[in-house]
Amino acid sequence: MKSAEQRNSFLRGPKYLHIAERLRQEISDGIWAAGARLPVERDLADTLAVSVNTLRRAVGELVADGLVERRQGAGTFVLPPPPPDSPTAHGQRLIGVLVPSTTYYYPRVVDGIRRVLRAAGAGVVLASSEYDTAAEERELRALLDSGVEGLLLTPNLHLLDDPQAYVDRLRELPVPHVLVERRPTAPAPDDATPYVVTDHAGGVCRAVRHLRTLGHRRFGHLGQLRSGTSEIVTCGFHDAAELLGVEVPEEAVARHERWTAEDLAEYARRCAATGVTAVFCHGDRDAAAFAVQARRHGLGVPGDVAVVAYDDEVADVGDVPLTAMSPPKAEVGARAAELLLRRLDEGPDAPVEQVRLQPRLVVRASCGAAREGEAGRPSARGGPRGARTAGGRRVVPA
Repeated sequence: MKSAEQRNSFLRGPKYLHIAERLRQEISDGIWAAGARLPVERDLADTLAVSVNTLRRAVGELVADGLVERRQGAGTFVLPPPPPDSPTAHGQRLIGVLVPSTTYYYPRVVDGIRRVLRAAGAGVVLASSEYDTAAEERELRALLDSGVEGLLLTPNLHLLDDPQAYVDRLRELPVPHVLVERRPTAPAPDDATPYVVTDHAGGVCRAVRHLRTLGHRRFGHLGQLRSGTSEIVTCGFHDAAELLGVEVPEEAVARHERWTAEDLAEYARRCAATGVTAVFCHGDRDAAAFAVQARRHGLGVPGDVAVVAYDDEVADVGDVPLTAMSPPKAEVGARAAELLLRRLDEGPDAPVEQVRLQPRLVVRASCGAAREGEAGRPSARGGPRGARTAGGRRVVPA
């Protein structure tokens, strides 16, 4: 069965990264030869069906890669390949990167990896398992056959019967490796697996604490099943609820591998029936769809129910921009690349590093203002008490 992350993989990551990758490939294929001038921004943006701002960010990636340069008043030109005596030309420090998806969540992780390795003169061989364990094994062998000196890996541990055994077997790889957004599931006290991860449990606690400070006392959780982080996020939610003393009705906790409109409608009805005033949702897409269903069932967002999402991939594009926990994806990738380079430089003497980075709370419109009066008591329909209206629109500080 497909994981929740895989189902969401059609939700593209930052579009400029995909445009940059497309232009990189065209340069590599010789469509844009060394010395060629790229079309003017407006024409190229129209050709690629993107905005000028998106194109500029994509070209900025190529400038940072050393593939093109902007010349004042003349345009953007493709640069020649590196000279034969450069580290990249010799193939030194070729690093393999294996992620589950190149379209959702991980483009920013890969971007952070690229930036660090590029600065170190290292090349990148990127592969994706597409959330398939057999494909993961094939891609891993192919990376090793390509001659990479180190590996940055995001294995599909959640799809394995014995994920810890798989992590243990990775120690037998012929080159150093670092796990990215994954860590051992049942490590021994002296486990020496290097990894860099987002502190998802800490991020969930931050989200619940934010809602708690806004006056909410009765919470729901709309979660996922069989994704790479679903268990950590759900356990983190329940731990945070207990720590912060909030009430979580059993009927207001629901998890699905795939949320349908009918599932979301039923969940919205449960929230209304149980008096839930805040819902923590794992995944932007499901959070946005829940907000739509909540309104259809008479629950204003944020007036009657506040919503916080997790991932922050598309949280800002709905009718009600969603407050979200934003994992430091690029920083995770960068730190993992730095850690791997250190292991390559120092060899067996390099210290084992296991790094957790906390996500950032991005406050938008879906939480509303702090509630007045009795804790946990819903506000009047349409928003928290004290909300101002302007021209028929409710104006509530986020």
